[in-house]
Amino acid sequence: MRRAAARRVEPPPGMHLAQILFSQGFGTRRECEALVLRGSVRIAGRAVDDPAAEIDAESLVLDVDGESWPVHAKALVMLHKPAGYECSQRPRHHPSVMSLLPPPLRRRGVQPIGRLDADTTGLLLLTDDGALIHRLTSPRKHVPKVYEVAAADPVSPRQIEALLQGVVLRDDPNPVRAAACEQTGERTLRLTLLEGRYHQVKRMLAAAGNRVVALHRSRFGELRLPADLAPGQWRWLAGEQDVLGPPTTLP
Repeated sequence: MRRAAARRVEPPPGMHLAQILFSQGFGTRRECEALVLRGSVRIAGRAVDDPAAEIDAESLVLDVDGESWPVHAKALVMLHKPAGYECSQRPRHHPSVMSLLPPPLRRRGVQPIGRLDADTTGLLLLTDDGALIHRLTSPRKHVPKVYEVAAADPVSPRQIEALLQGVVLRDDPNPVRAAACEQTGERTLRLTLLEGRYHQVKRMLAAAGNRVVALHRSRFGELRLPADLAPGQWRWLAGEQDVLGPPTTLP
């Protein structure tokens, strides 16, 4: 079945400038008014010092204290997650991935779309859109996630076959299968999953008779981690079409 066309969600036009700043996570309403009053906000190169100025928010790009900020009603960003960060608002042993994002994104409550272990690197998506989180993580949606796996021992054809046919994990009697699995080196493979469970890749490889020593997510849906996005860096996405591919129209 083809998907209905996906559109970027825009804020309503004609909002007060202070309201727009508040919606983007730049502080309390009073703090946002103060930002405007002290001349910290520019639009198209011009300082705007009236918090009540009515601004068309559609496709608006603000300049706040010299930093460019595209206005989105719902935030969706990708992050190149480094090792040593937890995908949690309340990390236990390592810093949170949230510390890699600017304060406005943290204030508006973005959350990871699925989690990566602290020692796993690669493509992580974050959003404040709860409905989008559900669409991209639901097993019924079959959104592929691709992992580059480094194993402790040489990968055998038998292990590849086991991962494709299905392995049994301790907490589930039903076999868990990889949607695709290919060997990329003597001790490396590329694994595609359509669901996400706790430590799933590590547990699957252990059940197949090997052990993960390094794990990197290179793709989420149709979105690949850009080569020019360094570990710890993040980037805006236009919307879910960046993840699911070009939209199609239902007949």
